Amino acid sequence: MVAAIRIDDPDDPRVQPYRAVRERDLVGRSGLFVAEGRVVLEKLVAGGRHPLRSVLVAEHRLVGLEDVLAPLADGVLVYAAGQAVMDVIAGFPIHRGILAVGARAEPSPGSLLAALPERALVVGLSAIANHDNMGGIFRNAAAFGADAVLLDAACCDPLYRKAIRVSVGAALTTPFARLGAGQDVAGALAGAGFQVLALSPRGEIELDEVRPSPRTAVIFGAEGPGLAGELLTRTTAVRIAMAGGFDSLNVATTSGIVLHRLARLRAG
Repeated sequence: MVAAIRIDDPDDPRVQPYRAVRERDLVGRSGLFVAEGRVVLEKLVAGGRHPLRSVLVAEHRLVGLEDVLAPLADGVLVYAAGQAVMDVIAGFPIHRGILAVGARAEPSPGSLLAALPERALVVGLSAIANHDNMGGIFRNAAAFGADAVLLDAACCDPLYRKAIRVSVGAALTTPFARLGAGQDVAGALAGAGFQVLALSPRGEIELDEVRPSPRTAVIFGAEGPGLAGELLTRTTAVRIAMAGGFDSLNVATTSGIVLHRLARLRAG
């Protein structure tokens, strides 16, 4: 049985990082993040990219989590609370009964790109502000073997709790870095020797005409405004053929289609 520290008081200072989860989602956690659910916890433990600080579980879940909790590194504290106490701590009913706190460990954009192999596929993101889309894109990136994700400064946080959950933990295992304000995602990728594709209904070529290079990057922009025309002129703009009279797909869906296509071409 995993040795867990029992928590009976929702105000116990040892579980302060778990207090009012939803409210603190909005204001940030000073370098920490919260992960929720068994699958996400497994990814956090196995991925090793972001250090795990502690785990808080509903006491009735402890036995079923022994295989996940037993390998935790020394110093990672496991707290257990009754369901009612846990719900008060979090500020809403935690039906999954599993929360964890991790510490961010993100490389710089330069070190991320420099560490990639000679054959690499990178996802570039510009102004992706919706956490569901962010999580969906990371899930697709992991599913189709992308080596890394590069975000511009206008993107939302991949380590926001909902984005992690929608990604099914892929945001914790896929390497990513964020550019600073004013830095250019297309320029950073081109400067690192990548062929840069950009998805847009205004694209010059169809997706099935693309022939990727050994180092290829593909940039996705926000729904609605899409990618700036200036960026499209500096990249190979690609479109997905659609039925007449319709020219728009959800950006996460788009990423799945494109990354599947590129993964098949790489494998072939």
